[in-house]
Amino acid sequence: MQKIFVTGGSGFIGSTLIRELVRSQDVFVLNYDLLTYAGRGDSLREVVGLANYRFVQGDVADESFLYGVLSDFEPDVVFHLAAESHVDRSIDDAKPFLHSNVYGTFVLLNVLLRYWRRLPRAFSERFRMLHISTDEVYGSLGESGIFTEETKYAPRNPYSATKAAADHLVRAWFNTYGLPVLITNCSNNYGPYQYPEKLIPKTIIAAISNSPITVYGNGENIRDWLFVEDHVNALLRVISQGQIGETYNVGGENQLSVIETVQTICNTLDKKLKKQKNNSCSNLIKFVPNRPGNDFRYAVDVTKLRQTFGWQQKYNFTDGLEKTIDWYINNEWWWKPLQI
Repeated sequence: MQKIFVTGGSGFIGSTLIRELVRSQDVFVLNYDLLTYAGRGDSLREVVGLANYRFVQGDVADESFLYGVLSDFEPDVVFHLAAESHVDRSIDDAKPFLHSNVYGTFVLLNVLLRYWRRLPRAFSERFRMLHISTDEVYGSLGESGIFTEETKYAPRNPYSATKAAADHLVRAWFNTYGLPVLITNCSNNYGPYQYPEKLIPKTIIAAISNSPITVYGNGENIRDWLFVEDHVNALLRVISQGQIGETYNVGGENQLSVIETVQTICNTLDKKLKKQKNNSCSNLIKFVPNRPGNDFRYAVDVTKLRQTFGWQQKYNFTDGLEKTIDWYINNEWWWKPLQI
């Protein structure tokens, strides 16, 4: 049985990954999560009690506790997803981002190095750590261009700066100590169980609740939308087939401006909720001053991922968005207490 250790497994991407992993009876998953505001235990209520799932509450920056848990569990694979991730919050207070994203990654790397070095050769050769990062480390694109794995780092806000620092630490532990690591940099995820501070769930919930739908600036900033299940599929390909020390970009190839994204959500909800034109969800849209350092455009080249593993997205934006909207309509129990 393969043992898989997931940091930040109660978050949006982490919980989606764990729900997929535990489908196999050939794996045992340990979810290590501090359960900060966006780490929701109820996102995994369907797996609680399964024989191949275990949860431990802990801080990735707590070196002695983390080492004890990891050594006791003896994983073959580590997915590192523990991170603070919302740009707006990083602008208001960067300290938690430095603690979790930078110092936490540093601590995890040290713990994994100690653990890996004491493994018997047969086990150490199959051990892998996958660090999940963001395309925001590359900065901002203009009207043209695309992020590749060779794009120079140019983070423009506290969140992306801390993720860039974490990426550099992971590469340093590979190049200096030989720790078998891989890195993925993904575009903007969306899907069920996403905390409602993010654009798509925030818009859906506001529209359902008949509340203002706020849009920064003129809404012309462009994002590349990646359905979370497609992202998880890519992570599983990378951890099982990827070359250690390599970086792989993961994108949805769905580039839409913020206002286009919001309008698409409104149009879809109007049909589902049978709203008339004079009562359209789009009437709730309210433009507010742009946030500081709001990157204009992201676009991710997935050529390396596709050519290396034969990976491709299962969901186009229309299908992924419809599945996401249906989930939020039918799961008020999850998001209602989180309304912000």
